[in-house]
Amino acid sequence: MEASDDTEEPPLPLALARFQVSEEFGFLLPDPLTELPVPYGPWMDIARELPQLITSHRLRSRVHQMPQLSTQHLRGHEELHLAHLVLSFITMGYVWQEGEEGTVQVLPRNLAVPYWEVSQALGLPPILSHADFVLANWRRKDPNGPLEIENLDTIITLPGGESLRGFILVTLLVEKAAVPGIKAITRALGAVAQCDEETLHRALEELAGAIEAMSEALRKMHDYVDPEVFYSVIRIFLSGWKDNPAMAHGLIYEGVSPEPMAFSGGSAAQSTVLHAFDELLGICHREDSAAFLRRMREYMPPPHRAFVEEIRGAVSLRQLVLSSGTARLRAAFNRCVSALAAFRSYHITIVTKYIAAAAAKAKARRAEPSARAGPSAGKPPSALEAKGTGGSHIFSFLKSIRDTTREGMISA
Repeated sequence: MEASDDTEEPPLPLALARFQVSEEFGFLLPDPLTELPVPYGPWMDIARELPQLITSHRLRSRVHQMPQLSTQHLRGHEELHLAHLVLSFITMGYVWQEGEEGTVQVLPRNLAVPYWEVSQALGLPPILSHADFVLANWRRKDPNGPLEIENLDTIITLPGGESLRGFILVTLLVEKAAVPGIKAITRALGAVAQCDEETLHRALEELAGAIEAMSEALRKMHDYVDPEVFYSVIRIFLSGWKDNPAMAHGLIYEGVSPEPMAFSGGSAAQSTVLHAFDELLGICHREDSAAFLRRMREYMPPPHRAFVEEIRGAVSLRQLVLSSGTARLRAAFNRCVSALAAFRSYHITIVTKYIAAAAAKAKARRAEPSARAGPSAGKPPSALEAKGTGGSHIFSFLKSIRDTTREGMISA
């Protein structure tokens, strides 16, 4: 490789590619693979049939017949991400096939060992997380078509039909809406370092616009996801084995460790987007909420976690806005904070509809004698009624982070 020309601009300290962040897709995995190499056919065969295998209560027996495959034929992070997605979905189906009253204590060796190896290679935990469920789980129906819900589909699915597809893809569209804001972070920090108020103002306006677009994308949840299906069918498969009374002792990964391990389920708090925006804007959450958010960073791909840490260690944007005394900069900064608080308020509205209201309806039905066991029958889980699937006390947590976001406004 030839030495670079001296006249070249030095790379931005926060060049997105360094952190596996895409200029076009942000934290989404760009055009993920949809097929694993031929030796992994047994995994793909099960993954393609997951909804039917779970609803017919046959997944566990299929997993027991599955050969134990070596992970050595997986090449590159794209194949590893697809393997992690496939094994995560199979694991969630295996654990929750019979609902919260029929859980297992041991993940069998032929699933646990390769899952652990792939997880170690990616620096991800061996459980379904936002990085699998959303970031790596999408494909375009028409490869040249737009990134819109009508042209999108999931790669792997679980019980929940169109509502599950909608839940994943609307969340993906929220991530896509964030992309101009992610790019604005790098411009804003460059402007702070150069004390360039004009560029900083433009970057803050772009960031605020992106956060407002994220709220717009989130509104599509009402069009594509049925609250009853989400609560009674889908939600249990996002649940983990940490801070969950239904699996109080965790899960033994056979062939990995004789001791049970505990991991949190999927959570919106595992999305890197809001962590990055919080760090840029200097939002300080209360200790219990901040501790939960820090723990959720362990569920992000390591390069994305490093991106958040890089922003955290950068020169303070907030301090520059305060010291500038410029009303225009302050207004642009406050528009970002206000948009972020509004997004978090709207998330509370969604959670109220899809969890609190749905839980109340499910509670009223629970005494009905017709309810059969297992999530596929729509018998709603009760262990996490007041908690998120990540294990947080959901309303106190969401209101706390919304309120501390509002406190980040700079007064005149």
